[in-house]
Amino acid sequence: MSASRQARRERLELAELLLAVGPDESTLCEGWTTRDLAAHLVVREGRPDAAPGIALPPFAGWTARVQASVASRPYPELVRAVRTGPPRLSVFSLPGMDGLANLAEYYVHHEDVRRGAPGWEPRDLDPELADLLWGRLSTMGRLLVRSSPVGVTLERADGPGGRIVAKGGAGVTLRGTAGELLLRAYGRHAVQVEVDGPADAVAAFESASLGI
Repeated sequence: MSASRQARRERLELAELLLAVGPDESTLCEGWTTRDLAAHLVVREGRPDAAPGIALPPFAGWTARVQASVASRPYPELVRAVRTGPPRLSVFSLPGMDGLANLAEYYVHHEDVRRGAPGWEPRDLDPELADLLWGRLSTMGRLLVRSSPVGVTLERADGPGGRIVAKGGAGVTLRGTAGELLLRAYGRHAVQVEVDGPADAVAAFESASLGI
């Protein structure tokens, strides 16, 4: 299965989960309910005027206003937009973009909903998806952990790939499956990842705000 098909599967499974849990459940995205997360995804793919504020603070105010407006739509309509995907003229509808830009995004947000309440367990990912997520870490790891004040090495526990030095220098080593390591690199703490290193380095790492 290609990266685009895996991304599509994550999208569809997330949409089903959003409907199942309803609009007011907590997520791992601090301050966001499931409704807010769905609105974020719709804005990201369908409102190019507001998308820059997702990552760039100077534009965040406008993005927040647009997202609040989108979030006010009926919840089933919001989830339907998530499931359907980007408008035809969106850059996200270009061939190959789903796999390139959405695989990690939808995997992470799928888990944001799954792990928003106590009692979660990691999914048993199929090997192809795990390999693809590890590949994303290979290309994005340095960006994701750039704010760590100490070095970061990632060691995979569920398949080939060995290790990734995401940030050089003395620091910490993270061990876990590809999916768990990706989530931690995106700044999520509800993960099953082992963090090894000197106590001061571990404390410094854990206090850092990771992700994009």
